[in-house]
Parts: sequence; C-alpha cells; structure tokens
Amino acid sequence: MEPTLQQTFEAWITPLMIGGLIVFMCFIIFDLAKKSNAGRFGTIMLFIVLGAGMFGYVLKVVITWILEGGLG
Repeated sequence: MEPTLQQTFEAWITPLMIGGLIVFMCFIIFDLAKKSNAGRFGTIMLFIVLGAGMFGYVLKVVITWILEGGLG
C-alpha cells in the first residue's frame, strides 16, 4: 500500500519541527544564561540541567530506532 501525501508530509516535517524546537530551546537557555550573567560554569550547568530533557528525548528516539532494526 502506497503512503498518502499526508503521511509522507508528516514523516518528513515531524523530525524537522522537533529539531527546530530543540534548537530554539537551546537559544532560550543561552539567552537566559546571558541575561542572568551566569558565567561559564553557570551556563554549563543551565545547559546540563535544562537540556537533560531534550537529551532524554533524543536518546529515546535513537534507542527506539536501534531496537526497531535501524542498524541492520
């Protein structure tokens, strides 16, 4: 069965939009660190703590892809 145009569009646009959202959240974290004068250590801590959720999501996607046979 051939995928419809809507299914193809969703398969392409979803990862792009989620990637864009992750990039935007990184910008927000950087802007927060800059406006609060967090310094180097504070900026690193902000990225580690606030970026942990984004990292967890990306890790989940990668693990799911591997378990579904993405490597072989």
